[in-house]
Formats: sequence, structure tokens, C-alpha cells
Amino acid sequence: MNYRPLGRTGVKVSELCLGCMMFGAKTELEESCRMIDRALDGGINFLDTANVYSRGKSEEFTGEALKRNGKRDRVVLATKVHGAMDDADPNASGNSRRHIIQQCEASLRRLKTDWIDLYQLHRPSTDIPIDETVRALDDLIRAGKVRYIGTSTFGAWQVVEALWAAKELGLNRFVSEQPPYNLLDRRIERDLVPMAQTYGLALIPWAPMASGFLTGKYKRTGADPADSRLKRDDAGKWGWRVYTPAFDILDRVEQLAQAKGCSPSQLAIAWVAQQPGITSPIVGPRTMEQLEDNLKAVEVKITDDDRKTLDEVATPGRMTVSYYESSFGPHPHRW
Repeated sequence: MNYRPLGRTGVKVSELCLGCMMFGAKTELEESCRMIDRALDGGINFLDTANVYSRGKSEEFTGEALKRNGKRDRVVLATKVHGAMDDADPNASGNSRRHIIQQCEASLRRLKTDWIDLYQLHRPSTDIPIDETVRALDDLIRAGKVRYIGTSTFGAWQVVEALWAAKELGLNRFVSEQPPYNLLDRRIERDLVPMAQTYGLALIPWAPMASGFLTGKYKRTGADPADSRLKRDDAGKWGWRVYTPAFDILDRVEQLAQAKGCSPSQLAIAWVAQQPGITSPIVGPRTMEQLEDNLKAVEVKITDDDRKTLDEVATPGRMTVSYYESSFGPHPHRW
């Protein structure tokens, strides 16, 4: 396992980040603890969760695992705030000072820790002035409850706006952005990656396997796996992503993986990890078997010829299906 700088900070994080979203959802406590132990033994020192994952259970399971193994001090622990934690309370979501400070305290309790290494805004809140948000985060850093701050699924202009606000107000600045990035959606290569490289931000991509599509478990014909998120008969959030152009990319991934003697998922993860500007892609295994597969992605070398082969079906800077979705609209407030 190699270790890379977390943006402009002095912190080093593993080239893979363990995403804990499944813990407390489809993965029970004992298995979650075993998987975290295995990830740490495999060299991962970077864990990512969020308060909204199973309404706090993911954080609880992650905190319990670190309490049991006694390895909190060696882990770079990241969590997020933004999503609704109470459907009946209009103030229980977003990036307001009230919500951020309240939820930081709650996350600290669930994670059984005195500090959060990387506290991230899970999504933008264009209805809230960015100065309110960064002031609240800066207060948490000054109070010693948070070490660094970051964003997730922000537009490049929104990150730059936040950096500008922090500079103008003399506040701690964001050190990372967590965007979706995979062979099906490469749009961050247009603006977000160059911005991050220019301003020294770490990029921590989520969905490097396109929410499981690039594992190869989906086929052009036939029923989708029973435990899958992507179902063609589902008219909701995920199903429309499973369609013919995506399978053209999957075919190429499977062919190249077979030639390299690795799994399609390992190839997909390795491709993201070895792209310019990327710090640490997030893998979110549900089972120990999936984790073992993901860990071996660090052994896969992506060559220039491999990149050209994949570029033929997954055009650089373009998307086949959309993962990079958020609220990127104009800010209603003015300075």
C-alpha cells in the first residue's frame, strides 16, 4: 500500500479509502468490525463515513470497531454532514451553522472519538451563504473537534468560492473534494481536476466501480443480481444507469481485466487511483469477499496503452451515464 499527501496538508493517507456506507445497512456489526480490522491490516489508514448513512449506524459501527481494536490514533477518520437526520425538523439538514455544529457533536459521540480528522460537507447548500458555513467549520477546527475540512460533490466554482471566502475572512480552508468518478462519468476531468491540482486539494472519488456496475455482475440480458442497487425494472434513482452504452465500456473493462489477470472491479479501481490528480478512491465493500477483492487493486498497474484502450470507449471528460449530480445553481446571496 502506498501513501499520498492529503492535499496541501502534512497528513498521509492510503491510496485506497475504506468507505463505511454499508456498515449498519447491509453489513452487521461483527462483520463490520472484522472488515475494518482487515482493511487496517492491509495497509488502509483512511476511513470515510457520514452521519446520514443508516441515520448514524455507520458511524456507530465504525466507532465501535476502532474502540475494540484500539487503532483510532493511526486512522485518518473522515465523516460528513448535510443530509437530513430528522424528517420532521426543517433545521435538521443543510450547511447552516446550527446544523453543522449540532451534527459534529453527534458524530463525535457515535464515532467514540474526541476529534474528526476530515469533516466534509456532503453536498452544497446554495440557499445558505458560504461564509456562514466556513465560519462554523473554522470554529470546529479552532475548538479542536475537527482537524481538516472538505467537500463532496461540489462544482469546481463552488470550491473556489469557498476558498476565496476563507482567504477573505482569514478562516481555515477546504483541503479536499470528494466527487463521483469512474469510467462511466469522467466529467470532473474538465474543471474539477485542474482546479484541485491548481489549489492543492486532495481528490477522494466515490463510486470508482460505478456503484457496482463495473464489477461485471450485470449482464446485457437476464435478471439483475437480487442484492444490487442498479435494477433495470426500477424507475427510481439507479435503474436507468444500466443500459447499452454502459455495457460497451464494461465489455472493454472485462477484456482488459482478463488480459491482466485481475477482476473487472480491481481494474476499475486501479484506473481511478492512477488518474492524474487523484488521491484515494473510496471502496465501499458490503462483504469480506468484496473487501479482499478491492484490496488487490493496488497490485494492478495501468499502462498508457491501457488508458488509450479505455479512452476509446469511455471518452475523456465526457459521461456515458450521470453520477456527477448536485445542486450547482447560482448562489442566491451576494457578498
